[in-house]
Amino acid sequence: MKSLLLTAVAGALFVSGASFAQPPADGAGTAAASRPDVKMIGDWVVRCFPVQSPSPCDMFQEQDSEANHQRIVSLSLAYVPGVDRHALQISVPLDIAIQKGVTIQTDSYTSPVLKYRRCDRNGCYVELPVDSALVEGLNKSGPNGKINIVADIGKSFAIKFSLKGFSAAHDDMVAQARAKAKAIAKPDAAASAPAAATP
Repeated sequence: MKSLLLTAVAGALFVSGASFAQPPADGAGTAAASRPDVKMIGDWVVRCFPVQSPSPCDMFQEQDSEANHQRIVSLSLAYVPGVDRHALQISVPLDIAIQKGVTIQTDSYTSPVLKYRRCDRNGCYVELPVDSALVEGLNKSGPNGKINIVADIGKSFAIKFSLKGFSAAHDDMVAQARAKAKAIAKPDAAASAPAAATP
């Protein structure tokens, strides 16, 4: 079950990552066909991608700097119907204290410390399966939340995000994911069994 969950989460995070904004290079028709279905619900964008995936949909929010319009933080929450779990991706800027991780905080909920999984030139990323407590914590809070991070110089920052429309966006995303998800392939017991020795 653990390997199935990791496979599903990997698919979820791929869908909710950089593939969103990159059209294929084989013509306008294909590019048009590859565009995700996008719906704005409150302050969340529900996106469903035209890919074969165990989790083809996510709900997404990005906060940009008012000064230079660069991304400060983004959150993507996907649902994996085949294992009935959620996958979370949070991106933050570089120059953070990797070992400190991040926490999500609302008026009535504080998450455990969430560890970074990787960094690239665009930022650092938390990518992991999350339990229902986190989703319920966000669902029952409002109207705003904070992503708490620590910079590599030791200073703490609380980056605000909106929970407006979270519940409705989550319900819509889960319903679409269940309708569009490709089942997670389970290993074929016969194929994986060792071959019998030939006398």
